Amino acid sequence: MTALFALATSLLWGLADFGGGLLTRRMPALTVVVVSQLIAVLVLGSVVLATGAWTEFGPQLWYAVGAGVVGPAAMLAFYKALALGPMGVVSPLGSLGVVVPVSVGLLVGDRPGLVQFAGIGVAILGVVLAGGPELRGAPVQRQAVLLTLVAAFGFGSVMALIAEASTTVTGLFLALFVQRVTNVVVGGGALYASVKRGGRALPEGGFQVIRAALPALAFVGLADVAANGTYAIAAQQGPVTVAAVLASLYPVVTALAAYGVLKERLRAIQAAGAGLALVGTVLLATG
Repeated sequence: MTALFALATSLLWGLADFGGGLLTRRMPALTVVVVSQLIAVLVLGSVVLATGAWTEFGPQLWYAVGAGVVGPAAMLAFYKALALGPMGVVSPLGSLGVVVPVSVGLLVGDRPGLVQFAGIGVAILGVVLAGGPELRGAPVQRQAVLLTLVAAFGFGSVMALIAEASTTVTGLFLALFVQRVTNVVVGGGALYASVKRGGRALPEGGFQVIRAALPALAFVGLADVAANGTYAIAAQQGPVTVAAVLASLYPVVTALAAYGVLKERLRAIQAAGAGLALVGTVLLATG
């Protein structure tokens, strides 16, 4: 079950990243984050009311608040890094955030077998290669590398925090709701600050563009929510080390989506990375 839910996380995160990437070509990235997460808040709020999940309010929700604060900050750092450095360098480095939940899992007592340790190594290498790292001829600003590492640490921290935010299914609904409300507050504050500095909140074409993109924005927000939920379940069902690595295969999904939808050609190193990621997945699932 751990492998199944973790792989579902990768699929959902990969598709959400792909959809979010397409949307940011037409509207400001912060606007995409805030609107998509606001839709998620409305849906999750209805779920919380319908299931009575609010009765599970407790101190563990501070983990959800932490995830809600760190998530938008990590995303902003990642987008800034993409603006400063080559995507072929930034994207693979961003996937190194898996080190955070894996380290947490080892500290709390997870002890994967030899085959699973091999699978962890192979899968992480596959994820990095699937991003298509530019091994030479790619000048990278030191600030871009620093921002990418900050983003990676943030993404990994969100995985670790959300796994601790609940112990039941209804509690998970409440935790995800709290996380998304925090996302909107933090992201909305960042958007307001950006506008005050002269940035744009609306795309060219105004609200009509956002209204037309609402289904896509809803998909991005809800897929991200579902991914956080399936990851939390995966981490509770089995070793966090296994769940974290399998959930971090989402760059492979994003690359394949770009290949299938946008007809972007996969470089040889990306195809090799996807293959290694698959091998690592098999080792983790069967080890």
